[in-house]
Amino acid sequence: MKAHNEGAAPFTAFILKVANRCNIDCDYCYVFNSADQAWRHLPARMSVAVARSAGHRIGEHVAAHRLPAVHVILHGGEPLLAGPRHMADLLAVVREGIPTGTRVHIELQTNGTLITEEWLDLFERHRVVVGVSLDGPQAANDRHRLTRSSRSSAASAVRGIQLLRSRPHLFAGLLAVVDLTNDPAEVHDHLASFEPPTIDFNLPHATHDEPPHRGDPSQPEYGIWMSRVYDAWLAGTDNQHSVRMLEDIVALTSGVRSSVETIGLAPPASIVIESDGTIEDVDTLRSVEEGASRLDADVYRHSFDEVHQHPKLAHRRLGAATLAEKCRACPLLEVCGGGYLPHRFSMARGYRNPSVYCADLEYLIRHVQGSLRQHGWHVNTDRATVPSPSADAGQ
Repeated sequence: MKAHNEGAAPFTAFILKVANRCNIDCDYCYVFNSADQAWRHLPARMSVAVARSAGHRIGEHVAAHRLPAVHVILHGGEPLLAGPRHMADLLAVVREGIPTGTRVHIELQTNGTLITEEWLDLFERHRVVVGVSLDGPQAANDRHRLTRSSRSSAASAVRGIQLLRSRPHLFAGLLAVVDLTNDPAEVHDHLASFEPPTIDFNLPHATHDEPPHRGDPSQPEYGIWMSRVYDAWLAGTDNQHSVRMLEDIVALTSGVRSSVETIGLAPPASIVIESDGTIEDVDTLRSVEEGASRLDADVYRHSFDEVHQHPKLAHRRLGAATLAEKCRACPLLEVCGGGYLPHRFSMARGYRNPSVYCADLEYLIRHVQGSLRQHGWHVNTDRATVPSPSADAGQ
């Protein structure tokens, strides 16, 4: 790998795959039910030795870039399968490697079914905030999120959310995957009833070779669905939560950077450390093809600055120059950003395509911007066309 490039934006979010198994079987899961089956060859949970090396590498990156704060995100599989005692050991050695003057924001994403008071006590001690995945009311949730014995996971998840709500300062929010079969306003209102600070909606992972399910392929059905979520969000008089994708569209329309990697032109800030210590690009690329996220790097042999120079990460360094010509000329580029990287993929052109959700994103962005205009906001959609990329700019 090449030496450190001073102009490259550093990583600020480190996703640790602390467990590589799950107690439920979501049919859309990109870890266990996608073309890439790397999980079969990975340890069921991260060892303390791997966590210690990861903490050392994070600390090294923090010092090299003088980062005032970093995010450490505990992920899986289902991270709570690591067990409270082992998780405490992992957190302790990761923190040991990071300079004491650096703020460490620790987040955990769980299906919620295993949350107990013991876990809440651990989260308190280590200042871990927790997000829970739930796709809506029971019927909506159980379309895709069943246990391994094909039973409902909704009641166990809700029980975990209610426990988490007893300590609201630990509750980071809820995450749902969009399903066109479900009623968007009903899903939004159900999730909002748990009073989360944030609701995230993810579009199902899809590519141009394996496009998302649509009832009518001629219609931007996912954009229409999310527009109805936006309307429900605005209509709620007591809503204190944010809906991250929608807030980001508002922010980007106003010239502010987004907080997620799925839209906007801000360089991706996250990197993945697998349970065996290998370092990978965003692991949602597993939904694309076998090995798409693989970087042939690990926390024992490679610094994060070295990883940053990997050819597969050119999209991070070169940004809009790696996008399709249609995207570079689009007046909505500053907001859309070309869409999420995995959703741009095709075998024929790699990632140099518009998002498979291009029409949906356009519909949603214009719907939000139209609403902003009605509320007196000035929306400026004029922008210069991004120059054509150099020959080595993309993946």
